[in-house]
Amino acid sequence: MKKKVFALLLCGLPLMINAQDSFDVLQMSQTELRGTSRFQSMAGAFGALGGDISVLTQNPGGIGVYRNSDLGITFSLDFNSTKAGVDKINETKFNVNNVGYIGVIRLDSESVPNLNFGFSYNRLQSFNRHYRGGVSNIATSMSNFIADEFVNVAGYSYKDLYWEEDFNPYFDGYAPWAAVTAFDMPTRTNGYVGIINANNSGMQGLYGQGTRGNAYYEVDERGHADEYNIAFGGNINNKVYFGLDFGILDLDYRSSQAYEEDLDDAYVMADDEDLLYSPIVNDNTRAEWGLYNYLHTEGTGVNFKLGLIWRPTQALRIGAAVHTPTYYDMRDTYMVEADLTAYQDGNLLYSATQASNDGYNYSSTYTMNTPWHFMGSVAGVIGTSGLLSLDYECVANETMRIGDDRRNNYPDVTESVKANFKPSHIIRLGGEYRVNPNWSLRAGYSIKTTQVEKGVDEYDYNIATVGTNPTYQYDNSVQNITCGLGYHYKSFYTDLAYVHKIRKSVYNAFSPINDKYGYEPNVSADVTDHNNRISLTLGMRF
Repeated sequence: MKKKVFALLLCGLPLMINAQDSFDVLQMSQTELRGTSRFQSMAGAFGALGGDISVLTQNPGGIGVYRNSDLGITFSLDFNSTKAGVDKINETKFNVNNVGYIGVIRLDSESVPNLNFGFSYNRLQSFNRHYRGGVSNIATSMSNFIADEFVNVAGYSYKDLYWEEDFNPYFDGYAPWAAVTAFDMPTRTNGYVGIINANNSGMQGLYGQGTRGNAYYEVDERGHADEYNIAFGGNINNKVYFGLDFGILDLDYRSSQAYEEDLDDAYVMADDEDLLYSPIVNDNTRAEWGLYNYLHTEGTGVNFKLGLIWRPTQALRIGAAVHTPTYYDMRDTYMVEADLTAYQDGNLLYSATQASNDGYNYSSTYTMNTPWHFMGSVAGVIGTSGLLSLDYECVANETMRIGDDRRNNYPDVTESVKANFKPSHIIRLGGEYRVNPNWSLRAGYSIKTTQVEKGVDEYDYNIATVGTNPTYQYDNSVQNITCGLGYHYKSFYTDLAYVHKIRKSVYNAFSPINDKYGYEPNVSADVTDHNNRISLTLGMRF
């Protein structure tokens, strides 16, 4: 079967057509280590330090540390390598990570010597990732999952899945679009043939006793999440530094996903005149089928950040910050296509293709809230030559929400978020050593723990997705190993950073089937990203 990549759609269920599912909001809510080169080279461990443009996205209390105005821009070159199974795909991408300005207003006051303001642009997340792979000797089929989880368990029948003169199953019914698309496939005989088929009182997939086969998948993601910051802060007695940040976010995400199976002795419909009522056969048969999805998500949002830094002594600094969720207004544009070619005894039985909504893109709108973030930091200044900084951040993933246009949360998604996710923890450690008044050396390390509950990672229960794509993915860990070099001469400075990012994720084509019908494992794969980034910052303080 010719390999195709169409895309991600998780918004088909008419009752929840304005929302994605819990794993989609998780993906859209992620941030990564970006910003100025100095910030990156110390792994972002600046929560108690301040004095860097990147703190506007981290601890805005750091804006109060400034004594002089600052203007800078950061460029980066990313070399990304993604491996799933034995397949590896390499990509290179150029970005402008950060542009910012900090202004200092000096006051004639000993208690409040200065008030500061700042503006910045930061790339918070790059969604760019492309991977593909295959799984041999699969133990079940995505078609079985669609038939069982989307139809049998939900109580739908074939009458809910196909067109009639006065019934459009995509908009007049309530069955998930994945089931409609997989079943409602007109052929040259004007009958119906499907990836799922009517069998007695229920629906059946292509995989059964004696079936053997392989699966293939490809995921191509593109896009970014950018933040524009407006911050205000100040200095109280050169002991307490405070800041408040207002963030405006722009999100653009595009995904193309393909999933295919080649099955021998598959359970397909016989080539009768009326295919809807044809018997199911699996004697020397073969089915080649695929599900192809497209998604384009656009969103704009706002958030607030509040931060403090306390300097009890010259050598010790303590920081704390809280980030509200980003409150997004979202819009999805999507389409799904399925195709099936069936053979028996080496002869073609039929071939069919079906696209949702008659092949036209469909759009929906909804709202989304990302997690709360809580941060604590401590830093030590070693004379005039060095510093060491440690940050801890808690990302409350269980607080994510999806709702309608009036921000009424969807209760099913809320329960799914609470059941599937737990807080992830980020540890950042960074250090700097000043070789002489002009040159500095830097290094750092950060790690982020898994976002999902143990039962998700060990496949103890089913994962509910919305609409046409049963696929879901999540990160188990993200690590950054960093180093850098800084040069300062009079008012001008330049910083260079190297970041090696290791991201370990899990791709699941569909949820394992674990209910009264028995347990069947899913098709899954480990995905590992190795990203090497070189960034350069140019700036001046005055």
